[in-house]
Amino acid sequence: MDNKYVLDTSVVIEKVASKLIKEGKLKGKILIPKAVLAELENQANKGQETGLLGLEELQDLQKLKKEDVEIEFVGERPNLYQIKYAKAGGEIDSLIRDLAYNENAVLITADFIQAESAKAIGVEVKFVELKRLVKALKLESFFDDTTMSVHIKEDCDVKAKKGFPGNWELVTVANKLKSEAVRDIAKEIVEATRADPKSFVEISRKGSTIVQYKNYRIVIVRPPVSDGWEITAVRPIKKLTLEDYNLPEEILDRIKTKVNGLIIAGATGSGKSTLAAAIGEYYNFAKKITKTVESPRDLVLSDDITQYSKNFTSSQEIHDILFLSRPDAIIFDEMRDTPDFKLFVDLRLGGSMVIGVLHAANAIDAVQRFIGRIDTGIIPSVLDTIIFMDKGNLAKVLILKITVKVPTGMTEADLSRPVVEVLDFLTKKLEYEIYSYGEQTVIVPVSLTAGKETPMHKLATKQIETEMQRYSDNVKVEMQNSNKATIYVNSDDIARIIGKQGSNIDKIEKKLGISLDVKEFGEQETPEAEGEEVNYTLDQSNKYMIFLTNIKNKNLDFYVGNEYLFSATSSKEGDIRIHKQSKLGKTLRDAVERKNLRILMI
Repeated sequence: MDNKYVLDTSVVIEKVASKLIKEGKLKGKILIPKAVLAELENQANKGQETGLLGLEELQDLQKLKKEDVEIEFVGERPNLYQIKYAKAGGEIDSLIRDLAYNENAVLITADFIQAESAKAIGVEVKFVELKRLVKALKLESFFDDTTMSVHIKEDCDVKAKKGFPGNWELVTVANKLKSEAVRDIAKEIVEATRADPKSFVEISRKGSTIVQYKNYRIVIVRPPVSDGWEITAVRPIKKLTLEDYNLPEEILDRIKTKVNGLIIAGATGSGKSTLAAAIGEYYNFAKKITKTVESPRDLVLSDDITQYSKNFTSSQEIHDILFLSRPDAIIFDEMRDTPDFKLFVDLRLGGSMVIGVLHAANAIDAVQRFIGRIDTGIIPSVLDTIIFMDKGNLAKVLILKITVKVPTGMTEADLSRPVVEVLDFLTKKLEYEIYSYGEQTVIVPVSLTAGKETPMHKLATKQIETEMQRYSDNVKVEMQNSNKATIYVNSDDIARIIGKQGSNIDKIEKKLGISLDVKEFGEQETPEAEGEEVNYTLDQSNKYMIFLTNIKNKNLDFYVGNEYLFSATSSKEGDIRIHKQSKLGKTLRDAVERKNLRILMI
């Protein structure tokens, strides 16, 4: 046969040769470099779908042998170094080009760089431009207009989440799929993604592949990471504008004109990314250059908005790109780890308007994610607005500002310090304060229930106990008010705590910012236990002491005499179980034997 062709890895994975042979467009001697086989084998061993697709194509080519089509494996198998650096260094591509040159064969490739490199050394090239897949994927058949996500696992029914944020329903959309069927769907997804210029394989690891195919974000997980092949596909079901949210004019005006560092927080499926996309579209319509940082790229946005993927580059490179291109607004979707938060902070401190999206159980948790990563004093400079999403709606809007004052609950003027105030944007009500207390940065709620120990008191008690444990092994702290506490210790430890002429206690008080009164345990008054006494009977199993009461689903306090021991919530049957071998269990057993155990309900 006079015509000789060399296939590179790209056309084998894309199954180009078998299509050309079936169409009668490829005849002659087809040379398959052993380097291609080695690269595909390496990918398949890592669990990557591309390797499996390529090996499948080589098997199909063997079946297509005929008089005018000959298949032969040629060349040397690459070494481990060449396989390892096949992508980064182009070692495998180089072996394939050299083989085509030495065999005086036509190189068939779907890789533009490979084609240009081969032409540079005088190799005849047949460049195959991949066509976009026209037919719908099997995966897409599980979606309808109300489907947000589809969940496929081998040997399980195919399930889908249908509805809208806050009102989802998990329904079965197909019967059980065997492992082979799930693998076929996964291979089809990867094949279609590679053929579509606007789709991407964002991450490909040994146990997982993350794909952005059109507007579907697809996660493929396989053993050994999971206990079976699994595919999860998510897509936005509705594209909203800012006007669709019917926001109060004050909030709308802040988003449009006054916000600089915005965090959109909420649980999974709460509508965070949908709102971020709506804000991005508004900025784009308002003629502001808008760009996104995503991992992976799944926001549905206009073509005018450039979307960068963190999966294909480093935070430093994105940092440099954004600082040099100077967009008016940046959307940072799905902030997760410390590098993400550092990039957000750098962009904000550089003067850019940044909108961050992150998972949080409530609005204040979004601020908590920054504490420890940046100095407390610059938090309001980094983020000035927090929007908490719930069931597709804005559930809470907080704003942050910094001031110097005495924290709420403290009264001494010399306790003033920098305090970050967190306020409800609409009511202007102060909800939290953030400040340094001792060596900790704390978030303290200021809306407190009357008559109960305040979170600040609890924090102060813990801080004082930690400090006093340097001087005594036995410490009890009672808060008298927000700026005074009584400490009970053994009599032998008092002198060491007070110090010569009170020097040590003065130093401790200044460090903690609170006045301290030191007493020995004998001076401590035991208050009378308050509450309605609850009758109980004691039952026991091999492991547990079971206190049976007629009080169901209530918080009950356990006392030994008048000394408080612990609190527990009774079950719906009215019982409380305590493990016998625990320290608490042994204390309870002694109290029961002495007949001075009391259970009270307040």
